[in-house]
Amino acid sequence: QSENILGYFVNVERIPNSCSHPPNHISLKDRKILVNLSMAYYRVNISAYNEAGESPRAIYVVPEFSATDLPGQIHVKSQGTNAVVTWTPEYNPKCFVVDWGTGKEDMHMKIITTTTGNFTLDNFQPYKLYKIMVHASDVCQCESFTRHEKTFGVTLFYSVEGVPRTGPANVTVLNITKHSALVKWTEIAAEDRLGFLQGYRISYTDSSTKKSPAVTLNSSITSYHLTGLKEKTTYRVQISGFTNAGEGPLTLSQPFSTPKYGTVEALCICITLHES
Repeated sequence: QSENILGYFVNVERIPNSCSHPPNHISLKDRKILVNLSMAYYRVNISAYNEAGESPRAIYVVPEFSATDLPGQIHVKSQGTNAVVTWTPEYNPKCFVVDWGTGKEDMHMKIITTTTGNFTLDNFQPYKLYKIMVHASDVCQCESFTRHEKTFGVTLFYSVEGVPRTGPANVTVLNITKHSALVKWTEIAAEDRLGFLQGYRISYTDSSTKKSPAVTLNSSITSYHLTGLKEKTTYRVQISGFTNAGEGPLTLSQPFSTPKYGTVEALCICITLHES
């Protein structure tokens, strides 16, 4: 029934929103609107209207922005279940708006109207990854933050780090030769890290000598080429992840065997038969 539509109502709602008043309707004739948003979470509600009334709302959650080219740096220090946040603003806006939480459904909002460069946030739990965002605004009326705030800085924070609860998944060994093999794995899932993942440790045990050399890799690497292996030998590979709190559990042992010969070449024998 698009021919009967008179226009559209758009609500841009901040998440979280501690304002007492709901966001105002933006009335449009077009099916397009340009809004300048900070890096906070936002929910957009769109409905159509005609002489008979208003349609149900379509709801769209704005995807997360990548934190690049922000003007400021945020520093966070843990104090038990609290965290002290400090920063050095380039200018002194009328207020700062701070968001912190573990995701869209678990965010808190705080308005800082003083010129201090530090403040305390609360309700942090150990082993959980928190996102902290500081936004600046020259208009301190609560319902105006959607239009006027600009993100100063974003940081990630653990109040207490733990060791990973699991090792990486999908460990496989490929391209096996008599002296080398390629080990691949899938990174440890974010919810299983329990801290900032610093890297991985690979150990591979020689079944004949029971020695276990170990290799330490940074957290961005998800494959490693083992070299210097002995031919016709069985090895067992295990991988663990580690944070600043220590090393997590090893993966299940993944066996593989090196061949006696590096490659097998096909030999073709051509026989020509002559009639007698």
